[in-house]
Amino acid sequence: MGFAPLVVQGFQASRMGLGTWALGGGSDWGPTDEAEALNTVSAALDEGINLIDVSPVYGRGLAEERLGKALKGRRGKVLLADKCGIIFKDGRPDHNLSTPSIMAECEASLKRLQTDYIDLYQIHWPDAHVPLEEALQALTRLKEQGKVRAVGVCNLSAEQLQKACTTADIACMQGPLSLLNNKPQALPVCAEKQIPFYAYGALGGGILSGKYKAAPNFRRCDARRYFYKYYYGPAFEQAQITARRVQKVAENKQVPPSAVALAWVLQQPGVSGVLAGARSVRQVKANAAALTLTLTAQEKEYLQYGKH
Repeated sequence: MGFAPLVVQGFQASRMGLGTWALGGGSDWGPTDEAEALNTVSAALDEGINLIDVSPVYGRGLAEERLGKALKGRRGKVLLADKCGIIFKDGRPDHNLSTPSIMAECEASLKRLQTDYIDLYQIHWPDAHVPLEEALQALTRLKEQGKVRAVGVCNLSAEQLQKACTTADIACMQGPLSLLNNKPQALPVCAEKQIPFYAYGALGGGILSGKYKAAPNFRRCDARRYFYKYYYGPAFEQAQITARRVQKVAENKQVPPSAVALAWVLQQPGVSGVLAGARSVRQVKANAAALTLTLTAQEKEYLQYGKH
């Protein structure tokens, strides 16, 4: 099964990356203990996960600050991926990919991370008010300055990714892919141009781990309510059908359900890797089991379609 590996200046990323949104806690995920956050990063490194993905909006910079502490003395062992393009305006997140904003964001992230370079700097989301080319030129300038080692993009359409490739050397594309959201439109472009594709959201915000048997009553500002659309109404019942299939395969394989859901994504054609969020050592270990798990063609079809 072919895929393009993510390599930045000779450093090859692991096929699983640690997603750090929950490590920032805040209103998106609720409080996360700092000691547990640092232990989570250490556990990921111990499991051979050397790609860590963060953003300044995760906990309004708190995830970056905690990551900076966790990587003291180990920075050179990590391919650190960060993002730009979402800022807080009047207390609310807003898109801004203007050149001055990108430059200011990068400096602030470097300071919080306690590092002088970011391995992979990514456009987090497109900005309707700033041409993609302009934003990519700013990232390329940061690369020329040595503050960024590679340029990446997230959440682009196939058409936008085609356009991005004419402006900058795109090292990686990040987009959603899971058993609940299995049609990433930009993946064929990545395969055509040999751009590494890393999937996020593979657990549907945790719903495919089997944790939720009844619809939870999250706060409106909780990420599992506004970002992942599987936690209320008919969508929750539909997701539970898939979650039960995941659970069944997990029981047969004697592995955690999260490992099955992540392995399904990892074993899709053209997928270079998967970003798995975690906020505890236990979750890291459960997720990492996906790296050594092989699903048969029959199991993959059953997971997706319910067919044996």
